[in-house]
Amino acid sequence: MKKMDDIFRRAKIALSCVIGAVIVFFTASQVQAREIRIATSFYPVYIMTLNVVKNVPGVSVVNITPPMTGCLHDYSLTAADMKKLVSADVFITNGAGMESFLDSVAKRYKSLLIVSLAGGIELVKNPDGSDNPHLWVSISDAMRQVENLAAGLGDVDPGNAQLYRNNADEYLSRLAVLRDNMHAALGSYSGRKIVTFHEAFPYFAREFGLEIAAVVEREPGSSPTAKELAQTIALVRSSDVKVIFIEPQYPAAAAKIIAEDTGAKIYVLDPAVTGPDSCDAYISIMRKNMDVLIEAFKGSHDGG
Repeated sequence: MKKMDDIFRRAKIALSCVIGAVIVFFTASQVQAREIRIATSFYPVYIMTLNVVKNVPGVSVVNITPPMTGCLHDYSLTAADMKKLVSADVFITNGAGMESFLDSVAKRYKSLLIVSLAGGIELVKNPDGSDNPHLWVSISDAMRQVENLAAGLGDVDPGNAQLYRNNADEYLSRLAVLRDNMHAALGSYSGRKIVTFHEAFPYFAREFGLEIAAVVEREPGSSPTAKELAQTIALVRSSDVKVIFIEPQYPAAAAKIIAEDTGAKIYVLDPAVTGPDSCDAYISIMRKNMDVLIEAFKGSHDGG
């Protein structure tokens, strides 16, 4: 009898172990099978995220705004945009006031985890006292954003934290090479004055030692008044500003008027708010900006 009891006891223990192992196996499988669905607010954040989640299993990324949206100044989310957020687990944002709709998103999607990439960056103030949100246009600040992104995703999805970190380190090394090359190429032009359209370049100017003498259209698509246009023309004439930088996303009508009246030349500088669906897009755009700046500054020097 005692022998039979011992057999039953051992069988019970063995069965418990098997059941426990099965439960652990299925629980782990369910966690592994669960997809992490990431939504990004707009193009530059989307490109960063593509790099950091590259080849991480079970992770998908969707950009909620249309590819040609550009900056999100006063942008209102459409029904199509909102639909992309419904199934998202994480929403990656630029922060610093870029996403004016963020409060309404947080109220509507209470379970959505929102990650801002603006932490640890010294913000530039606009003339009205608000924060300028164009952080990514500075390569150094874009690198800080990538660091924030990797840390944020690691907190949300700790099982893949090391993969996010490895991808971020790889991308950061490429960005560091780009930054060093641009500093070497543009260092001799430190202190140069430029005129831009839209408040997209203060962080870029801060990094490369450029001075923004005037911003013609502070909000995209908002044409300057006749008085503002006259003031800019007077400023360009009275200073050593010889180049005007426009953006490929917006019309150049006002820039052409200023150029005709002052003799300044127009060049295209891209803030990387639109572009191809490619991990290399930001680096390619910034390299082109470097080439444009070198051409512009050399040309203005040669021209007197």
